[in-house]
Amino acid sequence: MSLRDAPKVLRTVARSGLLHPRDPRRLVGSGLALRRWGPSLAGGLAATAALGPDDLFVVDERGTLTRLEVHRRTNALADALARRGIGPGDVVAVLARNHRGFVEVAVALGKLGARALYLNTGFAGPQLREVLARDAPVALIHDEEFTELLGEAEDIPTRVLAWTEDPAAAGHPVPTVEELIAAGSPDDPPPPPSAGHAIILTSGTTGTPKGAPREQETGTRPGIAMLERIPYRQGDVTVVAAPLFHSWGFGNLALGVAMGATLVLRRHFDPEAVLADVARHRADVLVAVPVMLQRILELPPEVRRRYDTSSLRIVPLSGSSIPAGVVERWTAELGDTLYNLYGSTEVGWVSIATPEDLRHDPTTAGRPPMYTDVRLLDERGAEVPTGATGRIFVRSALLFGGYTDGRTKEVVDGFMSTGDVGRLDADGRLYVEGRDDEMIVSGGENVFPREVEDLLSHHPDVADVAVIGVDDDEFGQRLKAFVVARPGAELDADAVRDHVRANLARFKVPRDVELVDEIPRNATGKILKRHLS
Repeated sequence: MSLRDAPKVLRTVARSGLLHPRDPRRLVGSGLALRRWGPSLAGGLAATAALGPDDLFVVDERGTLTRLEVHRRTNALADALARRGIGPGDVVAVLARNHRGFVEVAVALGKLGARALYLNTGFAGPQLREVLARDAPVALIHDEEFTELLGEAEDIPTRVLAWTEDPAAAGHPVPTVEELIAAGSPDDPPPPPSAGHAIILTSGTTGTPKGAPREQETGTRPGIAMLERIPYRQGDVTVVAAPLFHSWGFGNLALGVAMGATLVLRRHFDPEAVLADVARHRADVLVAVPVMLQRILELPPEVRRRYDTSSLRIVPLSGSSIPAGVVERWTAELGDTLYNLYGSTEVGWVSIATPEDLRHDPTTAGRPPMYTDVRLLDERGAEVPTGATGRIFVRSALLFGGYTDGRTKEVVDGFMSTGDVGRLDADGRLYVEGRDDEMIVSGGENVFPREVEDLLSHHPDVADVAVIGVDDDEFGQRLKAFVVARPGAELDADAVRDHVRANLARFKVPRDVELVDEIPRNATGKILKRHLS
């Protein structure tokens, strides 16, 4: 920490509640735990369990667990997995929804120094099997519901069930996490020679998902940067609706462990159930992806009014762009609680929009947080002027080290490409205009589908929209729009084209418009454009 940053860092840490007085004996125990395990999931849990052993940590459909209970249970799980031959550096695939089993497996694998490969619960069987064949895990831990989808997986020697519909039922063909915990030792295992890795998969929206490894130990800078921009507090009650297997959900799991948060988890997203969880637990934080808020706002007003959500202080979002109108409608109903993080699995975060930024413009991605630098470069690698469109590059402590298949992202002078293009305004706010590889050239003009999507998404008769580029014999490429009309709306292809023609250049008008019932999206709300043609 530089002297220049010291005042801001101290203010940030003080605001978070991490500096309030503690029992000296517990402080010593917490320090020893951190020294033993390092700043990882294992270390964060052990340290906060020493400070508040009886503090509530996990709330899910099975009940509640304190921090000390989870610490001891993960010791036992790590011991049982080690007896099955899992150790430092081994790849263990995890396919699980949001529940205690996911959390306990993540911490236990960290205690072993293993490499946890988190699989997307929305992937199809062929995608999953391709990832498993490529990354060759020595063990597979999954929820019972995915047994048929995964198939036999005969090349994986160890399989464990993370969640079963009836935990008391006997006769499971493979052991369960609960059975391993019952058989293992709750004593602290020896720390591994190095911290484990979390391998988060890319979304796979355009092809086979790639593994992006990240060390669990990233130091304190990323946490301070996050707290400086998003005011999480020690001991927050946090409803985590975002999937834990995704970098956004997993990042909030790691932060919640370190901050002594109570994590409220539910396996399946249901908009009314989320409101009920917020009201029941008087939640301070709701971690979500943007499409989840859209689904909540689509509930009838009388349903939304049943639940007291006045306890919510912050609603941090990430994972995809925010649908049109969501910021304005959410703010009108729940106040200035939204924070939007723009980033990716590979680079971590790039920028964070605060409520002030979103009031200024709901489409902005905000500004880079502390210890994060952003450059916008042209095709030759030179910086573009303010207001001009360029490729977005970022430098921070969160850059990944390359995909598991050996490839990596483009790097220029220590700055890594996000794969997106955007612009910076005079106040340093970033605006993301689309994917670099989605740009099409139509009749010699550069066109980004994202601009047309953003325009159409604000049309009062449009519920959802996706725009792609398709081949064209005359112009090389052209735009095609897939549009979901709002119930009862009288919308046709000509009306869609007329709206674009009235607001954008003629070469941005989609030649083809197809009215559809639904836009395919993944678990974080990103459009699956490989399913559109």
